[in-house]
Amino acid sequence: MLQQLSAPSGTDQPLPGDPSGRSEAANLVIQAASGDQGAWSRLVDHYARLVWAVTRSFRLSDSDAADVSQMVWLRLLEHIHRVDPERVGAWLVVTTRRECLRVLAFRKRVLLTYESAAFEGVAGDQPDLDADLLAGERADDVRRALQSLPDRWQQLMGMLMADPPAPYAEISATIGIPIGSIGPIRGRCLQKLRMLLAS
Repeated sequence: MLQQLSAPSGTDQPLPGDPSGRSEAANLVIQAASGDQGAWSRLVDHYARLVWAVTRSFRLSDSDAADVSQMVWLRLLEHIHRVDPERVGAWLVVTTRRECLRVLAFRKRVLLTYESAAFEGVAGDQPDLDADLLAGERADDVRRALQSLPDRWQQLMGMLMADPPAPYAEISATIGIPIGSIGPIRGRCLQKLRMLLAS
């Protein structure tokens, strides 16, 4: 498989007239390791299809495959002095597979660790800037409407809106309203308040 995916045939064969018997790819690795930019470019061109084919076999998206490819070439650049020049093709295949598996594992981890709490406090969830102003205006309107009610109704609504609300027995004793009348009076108060606030 490695030979099928590698660069054009003949380039991994020993070069004629080369006493060391090294392949063209091995010579490119040695020259690139010594800082030859032209050799590095030819080495990348020589194995680019091999690296791309391995990434595509993992069914990565184009952007992930491109990221893996860049990472593989970076790894080769970092380790070029330690890579066996004759086995650079095999090293690239193994490194590409590892990078593909790392990307897939990262994608799986991101999907599995999704938590809705991560999105709390995002700007879109914040109240509008004028929400406090509007709430203040509504509170003022309610206060004015309450003040227009009869005194006993104001006292009743104040006791019912307390935190915690006063028990009906206490309201009855304080205001002098029968317990059975508290609910109906409360209903009339709320209806009057709705009318005042709507006007």
